[in-house]
Amino acid sequence: YQRLAGRSTNEVLELYAARSQQRKLQRSSVVTQLHEAIKKRLKQDLKNLHSFVLDLSKDFQRQSKTCLYQVLAAVQGIQLQNEAMQIFQIKAFDLEQSLQEVTERYEKEKQKRKALYNNLIELRGNIRVHCRIRPLLPFDDSAGHSISQDRQRNFSEKVAYAADDETVLVKCSRPGHASVNKTFQFERVYNDLESQDAIFADVAPLLTSLLDGYNVCIMAYGQTGSGKTYTMLGPQLEGNLAFSIEEESELGIIPRATQEVFRLISEKLPGSYWVEVSVVEVYNNEIFDLLAKDSYGKEFGVKRDVLTTREGKSDVPLLTQETVENASEFLQLVNKGLQMRVTHPTLVHAHSSRSHLVVTLTITTVVFGDNFGTLWEDEQTSQRLNKEASYTFPQKTRDSKSTSSSRAASPVQLEATEKMKQVKTRLQLVDLAGSECVGMSGVTGAALRETSFINRSLSALADVLGAIAEQRAHIPYRNSKLTHLLQDSVGGDAKLLVMLCISPGQKYLTESMQSLGFGTRARQVQRGQVKKKKIQVLSKGK
Repeated sequence: YQRLAGRSTNEVLELYAARSQQRKLQRSSVVTQLHEAIKKRLKQDLKNLHSFVLDLSKDFQRQSKTCLYQVLAAVQGIQLQNEAMQIFQIKAFDLEQSLQEVTERYEKEKQKRKALYNNLIELRGNIRVHCRIRPLLPFDDSAGHSISQDRQRNFSEKVAYAADDETVLVKCSRPGHASVNKTFQFERVYNDLESQDAIFADVAPLLTSLLDGYNVCIMAYGQTGSGKTYTMLGPQLEGNLAFSIEEESELGIIPRATQEVFRLISEKLPGSYWVEVSVVEVYNNEIFDLLAKDSYGKEFGVKRDVLTTREGKSDVPLLTQETVENASEFLQLVNKGLQMRVTHPTLVHAHSSRSHLVVTLTITTVVFGDNFGTLWEDEQTSQRLNKEASYTFPQKTRDSKSTSSSRAASPVQLEATEKMKQVKTRLQLVDLAGSECVGMSGVTGAALRETSFINRSLSALADVLGAIAEQRAHIPYRNSKLTHLLQDSVGGDAKLLVMLCISPGQKYLTESMQSLGFGTRARQVQRGQVKKKKIQVLSKGK
């Protein structure tokens, strides 16, 4: 401002204008420099970006090629795997077919082997032994025994198994000792899931033998509560044992066998026939006729005796034999006998049978003329029999081909006009009493005496089998009424099937091992070939 002092206004304005111009020029120069710097920097950045994009593109192309190669390799690998899978599937299919063929061949060979083995058993007279393992049941706990909880848990442990359809596996263990597995071989072993149908399917072929002229005996052996009565009869019914739709699948061997016998009779047997049934029990070494009636027609058990005939066969004089027409009538009679069978509660079972039950079905077949030779005997025997005396039946006696009813005329009704022969075959169905020890059953007093008689009779049965197996000169049939009564069946006059019934629990290990041992010994018995029943030519009627 001092420099401006004394100057004119125009000069001052010019100075201000020059100063402003100078400042503008300075600002313009700075902007230009800044612009050039920015432009230069942008060009450098653009160049760098372009270079980066080029590198990125090259890297992308390189990685894309690598990924493409990997995808192609993966696709080729998948194709190879698909081809390998197809080859594997073809091989697996071939192996399945081969396995199926081998399985079918194995089953066929197994059936052939079983048939040959059965033939060998028949030639040797061996006893067939089947074994059924029942499932664990609620009463398998240790109720009634004062033991620790640890032992109670051990008692409920399952130790007996069906390893396969011919082998029983038992795990034997003692405190402080290593567990030992024992195996037992039988003709057939049933696990705890197999039904009554499966059991009877293996029994049914024996019934055909019954109508081919052979006696048949089916015997259930085992401790109380092991399933003998269930196997032989089915579930315990309150009312009667007649067939019903609801329980038919649960029916046991006795009702099923009866139904099958009447079916076979109606289909196969020519001539006339009738079927008789008897029911006895062996209680305290005495034989009781459970179908005997008093003067009022009411059934009550009558003591009978068993004798040996001149032919060496066992016979029960005055034994009541009721004629039946069908399975329903048969079961009604069996049920009447069961109502009088002795039972007593034990620690093992609340309804323990204290006697041996023997149900006998006797089929008497009367055949006329040439029909008999085609059914029971060879040609020479038939020709010999056709020369025998002749007889006639009354008008109402009919041939089995003319009606489906199973009853024939009584022998008392026969009159002589036509050739006629008869043969008797017998089916014995035996439900033995329980084979447990006194300590296990926990009985006292009269029941203790019953257990003693039961065990003695079963020991006598084992002695008889042992004597037969050793081919001794003397067989002690008369040591017990049970063995005396079953002398014909056990001694070789019948095809005998023993159905072992065992409990799977640790609690019953001792009794199960005893039953398995009995079955093993019975299986080794060779009685000689079972013979057909001889034909009886009826004497002329007067």
